[in-house]
Amino acid sequence: RLKVLTLQRPQPPLPDLVYCFAPIKQGRLDYLVQKAVEMGAGVLQPVVTQHTQVARLGIERVRANVVEAAEQCGILAVPDVREAEKFERLLAGWDKERRLIFCDEDASTNNPLPALQAVREKKFGLLVGPEGGFSDEERRILRALPFVTAIPLGPRILRADTAAVAALAVIQATIGDW
Repeated sequence: RLKVLTLQRPQPPLPDLVYCFAPIKQGRLDYLVQKAVEMGAGVLQPVVTQHTQVARLGIERVRANVVEAAEQCGILAVPDVREAEKFERLLAGWDKERRLIFCDEDASTNNPLPALQAVREKKFGLLVGPEGGFSDEERRILRALPFVTAIPLGPRILRADTAAVAALAVIQATIGDW
């Protein structure tokens, strides 16, 4: 039997940010996962898109990286890592009350702030595409959904792991918990 003598700090709730990402090559995936945890993702959801190049995702390695990143950053609420889902299934099962923000490399503007400032939902998710981006069909499907907001990430083409960090930073700073 144990007794708590002193509470160093309260247990914070798990962040309510669902981070959806297409699996990428292992070394870059480790980085992507670590940064997502550090930046406040509460759930990590791998998504298989048309251009996803990684056939097999080491889900246990991803979970180990999540725990390690949480420990290094003093995060007490360890994010959940879900099994990979196909793009279509993710969208079909998405909670329509949760805004889904996706990184659109074909956006007509370079500034993500106006689109993010229009988001009123307090619950949201972020969808970052694979190396090579979303297919034209996937972008068309996403843009047609009423619960989806497309954001650009500036004028440069970013690697998938860089795009993930950039998107998480701009979202957290604009509508997140920063």
